[in-house]
Amino acid sequence: MKIAHLTAGTGNFHCGNCHRDNALVRALRADGHDAYLVPLYLPLVLDEPEASPEAPLFAGGINMFLQQKLALFRHTPRWLDRAFDATGLLRYVSRFAGMTRARDLGEMTVETLRGTDSHQAKEWQRLMEWLIPLRPDVVALSNGLLAGLAPGIKRQLGCRVICSLQGEDSFLDSLPEPHRSAAWAGLAATARHVDRFVGVSEYYADLMARRMGLPPEAVAVVRNGVSLDSLAPAAALPVVPTIGYFARLCHGKGLHLLIEAFILIKQRGTLPGLRLRVGGAMTAVDEAYVSSQEARLVEAGVRGDVEILPNIPAGEKEAFLQSLSVLSVPAIYGEAFGLFVIEAMACGIPVVEPEHAAFPELIHATGGGVLCAPDDAGSLAAALEQLLLTPGLAEVVGRRGRAAVERDFSAGRMAREFAAVCAAGSVGEERRGS
Repeated sequence: MKIAHLTAGTGNFHCGNCHRDNALVRALRADGHDAYLVPLYLPLVLDEPEASPEAPLFAGGINMFLQQKLALFRHTPRWLDRAFDATGLLRYVSRFAGMTRARDLGEMTVETLRGTDSHQAKEWQRLMEWLIPLRPDVVALSNGLLAGLAPGIKRQLGCRVICSLQGEDSFLDSLPEPHRSAAWAGLAATARHVDRFVGVSEYYADLMARRMGLPPEAVAVVRNGVSLDSLAPAAALPVVPTIGYFARLCHGKGLHLLIEAFILIKQRGTLPGLRLRVGGAMTAVDEAYVSSQEARLVEAGVRGDVEILPNIPAGEKEAFLQSLSVLSVPAIYGEAFGLFVIEAMACGIPVVEPEHAAFPELIHATGGGVLCAPDDAGSLAAALEQLLLTPGLAEVVGRRGRAAVERDFSAGRMAREFAAVCAAGSVGEERRGS
């Protein structure tokens, strides 16, 4: 099967969706499918080889912004557009992407959901012209914010369209009105042009089906998987008990809750020498938040027991995870999946996560962690202590998590299930055939 998978890049920081998509396409290729990972907006930032480096980048972020704001740039020659698509330039401007005004972000989102009928039609048409001779059997969209492309793909390529759903709700809900309502309406309007949506967890498939007004059978569930060749258990447990955090360093991921839990445990004195290692993506927008958390650690007198390692280089994730006794990313919003949970388990590291969103589903499916009350530093501290004070239990939980990842959360399993969805008929076809 020939599959073109369209994925939005970030330009300068690691993103769980990009890692999932890259692992998916690599595994599809390993299974013999003719699959391509096609970057959009900004270059991909990955910690393993890019699945299809031969695929060019389309809809460069600078051109998309200029064409949204100024009609002149909707008619500029290709040589000028190409200059704005230079990889180095895109990576540079991506450092400031989070500083876009909320109104601009809302307008851009609503317009993007209009796809080939939008102000950026010139950029999307260039993508279509690349796809037409490729003749894919399926065009896969990384997330629902790209679903506006589905009508144009159907019209010009006549192939199936599969659209993953992974975290759109929190972004759309953050937009100011009237753009929030317009974006949700635009997303729902694209549904009839998509053959099947794919939720990355049961939790998120159910949530998005309700919010988009879809029948449950319109959203298949293919849980995320990871490449096990770059994630393995450590040879030995760390000598010093070490709590870890590995996700974007932002408020939504709950770093402040973990820091409060860490301070509580240090104040109790139950775990002498306890350390905290914090790693993950940090953008310019996150710097003030991270500084406020460092100030909290200084105030509590425990800054010397904490390492904060933003933007860990590619290839160092495994070593970081292997240095931990337990991992926690106590996100305060509805996490669609939480790839960091599976990555930690792949390294034999038990996790502690709040009992909401996709986390209970993952913990129950793997047995690789413990749940705590959401948005509650005290409950989080107690759950972390439970594992750290009983290393034998932590080791058993860690081994259980690793076995579950090998069995149910590998990239190979994800690719096989995703390919089956791609090969199946659309919801409408299945109803007619039943």
